[in-house]
Amino acid sequence: MSRGFELAVLLFNESSSTPSLENVDLVVILGSSAAVYDPDVERAWFARELALIEDADRRGITVFGICFGAQALCRYFGGVVGPGNEPEIGWHVVEPTADSPIGPGPWFEYHFDACRLPATATLWATSSRCVQAFSIGRHIGVQFHPEIDAAQLRDWFDASGDDARSLGYDPAALIAQTVDEEPRARERARELIDVVVAHSRAYDPAVGPDAAV
Repeated sequence: MSRGFELAVLLFNESSSTPSLENVDLVVILGSSAAVYDPDVERAWFARELALIEDADRRGITVFGICFGAQALCRYFGGVVGPGNEPEIGWHVVEPTADSPIGPGPWFEYHFDACRLPATATLWATSSRCVQAFSIGRHIGVQFHPEIDAAQLRDWFDASGDDARSLGYDPAALIAQTVDEEPRARERARELIDVVVAHSRAYDPAVGPDAAV
């Protein structure tokens, strides 16, 4: 990767084993179509993901949570996650707090749930709909998807486009907008990764190139 990180990408579900965090310096938890408050999901695999967050926190490993990953962090540290007032799908500007390192975007959103943060969290960005970014100690959560590009969005809509259409969203229009937004979004994603690495280094200066993620 451009920063010298070595990546290991794993699918976490009922069929997968829990990965080891030996020689890992940063954990990224991505999105999911599941809900962090679904007891069936928790029994099937999410309880093990919560245990992974506990293991990372105990070892002093930063967790960067994206969408479902942010909600998992919120829940693990004592916050509450539930259905939002309305779904949020598409490109949206967020409102950073005064001292936030997060830029306003626009960022791509695709979620139905919202976080109520624990007292230990520091709010980094919000919107009229929900919490958009926060930190809890060394850990960072963002409700939006900095990793999105048009190819990935096409895959998402191929899998669940009817959900978006039923809510009045036009997948084709969102894909076209994403194609147009990609170059700028890629730069914003790079800047966000710099924020995550810098925040982690504030707790552990050893985090950097040649680390495993």
